Amino acid sequence: MTRKITPALVLALLLCAAPAAEARESFQQIAGVKSAGTPAKYNKVGILKIGSAKAKNILVLNPGTSASAAYFAPLARDLKKKAPSWQVWAVERRENLLEDHSMWNRLKSGAATPKQAFDYYLNYLADKSVTTHFKPIPDASVAYAKQWGMRTEIGDLRQVVGKAKKTAGRRGHVVMGGHSLGGTITTAYATWNFGGRAGARGLSGLVFIDGASRPQAVSVAAARKSLADLSAGSPWLTIGGIPTPFVGLFNTGGSLNALKAPKAPSLAQNFALLPGNLKPPVPATNLAQYGYALDTQTSPSSLSLAQGHIGSLAPSGSPRGWVQGKDISPIKRFAQMFAGDKLKGLDGTAWYHPQRLSIDAGAVGNGIANPAQKVLGVKSTKGRALPKDLRIYAFGAALGGARVPAAARALAKQSGIPARNVRGASRASTYSHNDPNSAYPNNAFVEGLVPFLKGIQKK
Repeated sequence: MTRKITPALVLALLLCAAPAAEARESFQQIAGVKSAGTPAKYNKVGILKIGSAKAKNILVLNPGTSASAAYFAPLARDLKKKAPSWQVWAVERRENLLEDHSMWNRLKSGAATPKQAFDYYLNYLADKSVTTHFKPIPDASVAYAKQWGMRTEIGDLRQVVGKAKKTAGRRGHVVMGGHSLGGTITTAYATWNFGGRAGARGLSGLVFIDGASRPQAVSVAAARKSLADLSAGSPWLTIGGIPTPFVGLFNTGGSLNALKAPKAPSLAQNFALLPGNLKPPVPATNLAQYGYALDTQTSPSSLSLAQGHIGSLAPSGSPRGWVQGKDISPIKRFAQMFAGDKLKGLDGTAWYHPQRLSIDAGAVGNGIANPAQKVLGVKSTKGRALPKDLRIYAFGAALGGARVPAAARALAKQSGIPARNVRGASRASTYSHNDPNSAYPNNAFVEGLVPFLKGIQKK
């Protein structure tokens, strides 16, 4: 019997004959630890995976203050090319489950306009004719988030590492790193007391990106005061004087507008609730508005956590555009980092950052037991018991500077890790806090990270 050849049959035969495509980017949520009072649906942790599914070496990255998994996407895509034997697993903390991405998902897919998204997330506050809009979560309804400190974070991270180690198997390696506060989280995990064993047991390396634990922990008095203030106040951290969740909304909205309608007149420049020190002095495009708000030369110092060397206002034009010049981070790449462009339900910011996590970070103290740890319930006490073959790479930028590699060397020395196992560099005068993740095509951090990972791979 002769079978009729149809287009559908040809496609089926090709699919059967071709090898299955490797997963390059995926996102999943897994069970986290139970936190007191937290609804079960929030006891989860997410993982954004970028790289070949066949790669058995995994770099687990922790975002910093008010950042989330998609922040690492541009960096991870670079590593996929430069170190193809590695996957990047970026951690999406549980607080991001509180975010409403419904309209931004539509904007990303082309089903909504930048103006519709602007109205939904921000402009309803000034324009009462906007009746369908985002609803911020009242603090009183999420009081349980005051418990989302280092113990919860390390418990969730333990689940991610367990999954990574299973994927890596005997021949693979798992390295943990973090940017900014994520560096302190990395130290906390590596030195955490898991039944008498340091968390670094089973890890092959640590990476610190402009962030690390301070060797000197906070005092008991300071720890108690922080807890008292938290008990009486909001679960969430305020950054640059802008209340939660609006730092995240301004950043995600601005970055998406910069990508989706870069040459259009700025939607935010005439928005009364955007702080005046973030607005260009002349009519500007969406791209220029975003750049002006976050470039190191024009952004206020209170927003140093979000800044980059991303260019300057064009010398002419109406509305005024943006030029890259000699700045090291392309503005559209920078915007992709915070927008989570093409990633459904994800962006690079955390709209709700738990104060308790930042409070507890002050007690990590490079993993040496101290009185504040007992007050805060932090168990980072194995700072002298890290495996001696552990490799460490530390890169300091504008906020951490030389302190970051110095803290990494101190961490190694107190455990007897040879100095040759530690690589450190500081570019505080030329790299802003975010440039290590966004600089391209020349990036001093990546130029050190790639050989570091390949060296571990050959162990």
